[in-house]
Amino acid sequence: MRSILFIATIIIGCANSIYASVSFSGSTQQVIEVIPEKSTGLDKIYVAHSLNGVTIDYTSETGNNAVKWYTYKEKGGGYAEAINDIVYDGTLSHLQNPQGDCGYIIEDGSNRYYFWLVNYEKHIFNIGAITFPEEQDCGIAILNVDANCEPIKYYTINGVPKKLSRDIEVIYSTLEWSEESNYYQSKEVSTMLDNLDAKTTIEAPLCNTTFTVKGDKFQAVWGEERTYTSDLYTTKSIEARVTATQTEKDNDNEKISDDESLGGSAPAEIEFASVCTDAVMHKEWLFAHDAGFKNIYLRLNEETTTYTFQEEGEFFVKFIASNEDASCQYESEVFTISIGESMLECPNAFSPNATEGINDYWKVSYKSIISFECWIFDRYGNKIISFKDPAQGWDGKNKGKFVKPGVYFYVIEAKGADGKEYKLKGDINILKSSK
Repeated sequence: MRSILFIATIIIGCANSIYASVSFSGSTQQVIEVIPEKSTGLDKIYVAHSLNGVTIDYTSETGNNAVKWYTYKEKGGGYAEAINDIVYDGTLSHLQNPQGDCGYIIEDGSNRYYFWLVNYEKHIFNIGAITFPEEQDCGIAILNVDANCEPIKYYTINGVPKKLSRDIEVIYSTLEWSEESNYYQSKEVSTMLDNLDAKTTIEAPLCNTTFTVKGDKFQAVWGEERTYTSDLYTTKSIEARVTATQTEKDNDNEKISDDESLGGSAPAEIEFASVCTDAVMHKEWLFAHDAGFKNIYLRLNEETTTYTFQEEGEFFVKFIASNEDASCQYESEVFTISIGESMLECPNAFSPNATEGINDYWKVSYKSIISFECWIFDRYGNKIISFKDPAQGWDGKNKGKFVKPGVYFYVIEAKGADGKEYKLKGDINILKSSK
């Protein structure tokens, strides 16, 4: 008596939706089912470990004891040939010693069941070596694979050739950007390939790594999965993340733009930072007066640099990087820095020690002032205070005590980012003060 090791019950694709029972007996391993696309016209694809001693059994659900069997190959079901050596036992029919890599049609009255049978014994996956050609493309890793992994072909009922995916798993390491750590971190990647070609290409890793190949999915089911790990792959591919961060100014008297654009009022200090992947060997920040970078006025070979813009106008900055032989290159977005024209205005009155936080400091209002010096005198010409930062001001004190109300005088010499020179002098009226 035969031992039935695998039974598959599927629905016949027909108007009457009659169920058909197909089973395989005599196999030492599970016969694997694959559900094909509906467009193939096939109900199932079966993959048998070996067909030695295997019998296909079909039980008619319609009570038909004269079920007809047909087989077809690459020309499709229209060229199917009848199988005459079917063994019948009432409504049970048997096909002994079936051929592999061909299609079958079971005709049960007005219903038909279509399937393709693969003899895996003729397609055993094995891998001997993985090497890497010297020439590698950016973004693509090329693997020269010595393997027995030819595509397993099957044909639809209309004779259209298809390939059965083997689901070969390729495992390797790469780098992935982490927003949390603001750095590239190592990550293991697993990708599935339908088949392995002699020249296999996958997305290139961003770090040196080995490639481990595991497969195929059929051998995995049978406990016969093959595994191979390559020698170390040296990556050429590169990537970088760049940022431009402007130093914030907490000056209540400087006219600073409310938007998030870079620049505004000079001096504008901006940190340009880059984080690069392992294969980056050459890196450079370019500073230009034009967006096309034809007029480059500064080059800095650093990952991170801080630059202070002190001239009025538009400036353009970008980061470029390359690997050791410059076969892979990276170019960042272009940062535009706009420095506005200068402005300097002086108030003529304030009220120190009157209402705290309200008009209790004398400060100029300014924008894009890159050099500055201010002197304040009493009415007798005695200097009370001087300072060189336009963000500073006068609190109405002299030697730690508030001065008396009255008229005082300022003299200012300054220069703007646009080259404009300021020579200002005028009155300062102290409206109220206390000793």
